[in-house]
Amino acid sequence: MENGAARTVPAVIVAIDGPSGTGKSSTSKAVASQLGLSYLDTGAQYRAITWWMVSNGIDVTDPSAIAAAAGKPEIISGTDPAAPAITVDGSDVAGPIRTDEVTSKVSAVSAVPEVRARITDLQRSIAAGAEGGIVVEGRDIGTTVLPDADLKIFLTASAEARAARRSGELKGADINATREALVKRDAADSSRKTSPLAKADDAVEVDTSDLTLQQVIECVVTLVEEKRAAK
Repeated sequence: MENGAARTVPAVIVAIDGPSGTGKSSTSKAVASQLGLSYLDTGAQYRAITWWMVSNGIDVTDPSAIAAAAGKPEIISGTDPAAPAITVDGSDVAGPIRTDEVTSKVSAVSAVPEVRARITDLQRSIAAGAEGGIVVEGRDIGTTVLPDADLKIFLTASAEARAARRSGELKGADINATREALVKRDAADSSRKTSPLAKADDAVEVDTSDLTLQQVIECVVTLVEEKRAAK
């Protein structure tokens, strides 16, 4: 490339959705790193607001209590794929938001419309501010958060494959219990009234059950490069 053409690569907004255990986070971070894009883990934002609710004694079984507190925490997400930081009220919560307690409560908190509205606004502003383009991963990015994304990808995998991966991540977790938890989470996320987990009509579906992580990354990188070339 001459005359600085390398610097004029079109900015692309990539939405990657799908249930837990499909490789969304690993794929999204790797693709963003490889292509020089920003990265946003939207699930971490929902975990962050859930962690704040739990830490501040909000009754997470009471949607009205959750709704009343939804605007209180200040959540700031870093967009560096190599080190995606997240803070709540100035405190680093990257570790605390991954506890079993937060995991077990995040679907209930995420289902509250006021929470989704608050976090969706945050996500849209981050995507709009990403000058070189961004990979945004979650469960309702292509359908609700960024319906005009340049490229939408929906990662799927069998419950068995996902449980095996998640058990590996959780080092020795009971694979059957993990599978049950994933299926339960899918059901909660897919059936909620506000922005359910769903595949956008114009999304490219990639079944990762029999693919290595590297193969999934290569597939998505190719899709993004094709989209860039067409812009």
